[in-house]
Amino acid sequence: MPNALIREYHDDDLEDVVRLWEQVGTSQGSSFTMGECIAALRADEPAVVAVSSGHVVAAAVSTVSGERAWVMRLAVDADHRGKRLASGCLIELERLLVEQGVRRISYVLPDEDGLVKALVNAGYERRPAVGLYEKVESLGPGESGVLQRLGGRLLPPDLWDRLGGMEVEKSILERTVVLPLSQPERAAAHGVTPPRALVLFGPPGTGKTSFARGIASRLGWPFVEIFPSRLATDAGGLAGALRDTFASLAELERVIVFIDEVEEIAPQRELGSAPGGAHGVTNELLKLIPTFRERDTRLLVCATNSVRSLDSAFLRPGRFDLLIPVGPPDPAARQAIWSVHVGRSGREDVDLDSLVAASDTFTPADIEYAARRAAQAAFERDVVDGRETPVAGASTDDYLVAIRGVRPTVTAEMVAMFREDIARYARG
Repeated sequence: MPNALIREYHDDDLEDVVRLWEQVGTSQGSSFTMGECIAALRADEPAVVAVSSGHVVAAAVSTVSGERAWVMRLAVDADHRGKRLASGCLIELERLLVEQGVRRISYVLPDEDGLVKALVNAGYERRPAVGLYEKVESLGPGESGVLQRLGGRLLPPDLWDRLGGMEVEKSILERTVVLPLSQPERAAAHGVTPPRALVLFGPPGTGKTSFARGIASRLGWPFVEIFPSRLATDAGGLAGALRDTFASLAELERVIVFIDEVEEIAPQRELGSAPGGAHGVTNELLKLIPTFRERDTRLLVCATNSVRSLDSAFLRPGRFDLLIPVGPPDPAARQAIWSVHVGRSGREDVDLDSLVAASDTFTPADIEYAARRAAQAAFERDVVDGRETPVAGASTDDYLVAIRGVRPTVTAEMVAMFREDIARYARG
């Protein structure tokens, strides 16, 4: 990840952006003149900048016409090229454009230059005969408003690649979920039916939400998360709110729907219990799932910390195709996760083996928390010392101190229960 802050353009960035464009000159070309680009900035057209050490080091500006947008100019200063800032700016700019209802984003390069890799990394495809790079969003006409109403969005295209470690789980999801959904015709030729719904189960903090988001990112489909606690506050009650939400979801051609802690709305129903309350909510969800499954471009992903607490009818194969365990990372996975966090500072003298050994039983969330604490400690030390040339990034000792201050999310009892659940419930 780039060691810079990517954010929306502000009016007071204009002077720095123009200086950047003058610096790069024609080495990063544009089919629009500098005057046209400046006019777009002054007209509040969507634009983003990357800032490092208080200076604008990358910028991207666009212009919007209906459901189409053009990336007018994308520039990165010489010292920050090759650090994924260009693709990072494109991804953030795309987020702004999608919020405005844009479905097709184009960029014309006057010649083949160093921006090609950034465009490809951000999901753009080159059209034949000209240097036209284009990206078609997964939203049809009018769908952006539905997605916004549901609180959903299109996610950056690189989330799957950023899932460090957990290769076993990634392999299962890639083979059984992503491939059939992304290549339905080829799957059908082999008699494979793409999944419509799956459950991810395992101890808290093991990355179930990240996997759901990664699937949406990998497929390029809109992502909508349903929060049972928020729905419960609706005037019509939780069951009515679920009906309304799924009715809105039917307006989207493609969508990944994610429900975390699904045990809140699908708990085990007690024998002889009266309808209504939690019983009624579970029944409502059981009725909604078959209708949701009728379209092959929609996927329901539910996550739970306690699969054994879910209603048995909820887990039947006719409703959920796959039940996939997501557990704490093994040493190889922890090594990969630590590599991602340590690599963000660019520091190369950190002893990863020591961090892996010291973080046994840590979840990805635990590792991320420890990494943030170590980074904060290194930052505070540099500020207090006031060194003109501080050493960037936390040291091995910083990480080890942070690790000792973390209480692991997963206990030995949780691990034992998880292994029992794998034997009893896993289906994938």
